[in-house]
Amino acid sequence: MPTPIKPSIPLLENGDCLTQAEFERRYRAMPQLKKAELIEGMVFMAAALRANSHGNPHALVIAWLGVYYAATPGTYLADNTTVRLDMDNEPQPDALLRIEPAAGGRSRITEDDYIQGAPELIVEIAASSAAYDMNVKLNAYRRNAVQDYIVWQMVENRILWLHLVEGQYERLEPSQGLIESPTFPGLVLAVEAMQQRELGIVLAQLQKSLGTAAHQAYIQRLASYGRAC
Repeated sequence: MPTPIKPSIPLLENGDCLTQAEFERRYRAMPQLKKAELIEGMVFMAAALRANSHGNPHALVIAWLGVYYAATPGTYLADNTTVRLDMDNEPQPDALLRIEPAAGGRSRITEDDYIQGAPELIVEIAASSAAYDMNVKLNAYRRNAVQDYIVWQMVENRILWLHLVEGQYERLEPSQGLIESPTFPGLVLAVEAMQQRELGIVLAQLQKSLGTAAHQAYIQRLASYGRAC
C-alpha cells in the first residue's frame, strides 16, 4: 500500500488548542470548511446545520436585523463573519450588528477583511442552554465587552437577551412582549412572535419603533459623531 501523503499544513480538528495565527493558517488551508471558531484558545467546528433548528431561525434573525440596519445609517450588519476579539478568541457569530468607527463604534474592518474588536451586538442560534454559546463563548463575549448578546436556544425555544452592565451580563425581560436594545435605540424584538416564527409581526413591531423620536435622535447622534470629534 502506498504511504498516505500528509498535508503540509495540519487540518483543523475539534478540540485543538492553537494560537490565533496557527488557527487562521489552518483555516485558510481548508477552503471547503464553512465554519470554525477559536474560543478561549480551543477550536470548535460546527456539525452540519439543519433547516428548522438553525437555517430558518438564522434567516429570521438576519431579516429582523436587516430592517434595522437599512433604517439606521452608521450601523453595519454581518452574517457568519469571523471576528478577531482577542488573541484567544476568534468566533464566527451567526449574526452581528456593529457601529461604524466613523459613528463611534469600537470595531473595524481590517485590511484582510476581518472584523477586529468587539461588535456591539451578537446573535447566536444555539442548540440548548448547555451549548458552548452559553458557557465559554458567553464569557469571551462578556470579557471583550460585547454590549448585547442574544441567544436563541432551539431545544427550549427560548430567546435570551443579555445586556452588559458593569462587566456582567444581565437578562432583559420583555415589557408587553417587547425587548428594546439599550445599545441600539429603536431595535425592538417581539419575543413571542419570533419564537413562533411569525416574521410579519416581528417586523411590524420593529417598524413602529423605527418611527419614534428616539430612533431619529439616535440616527442624528451617529451622524454627528465625526463632526463632534
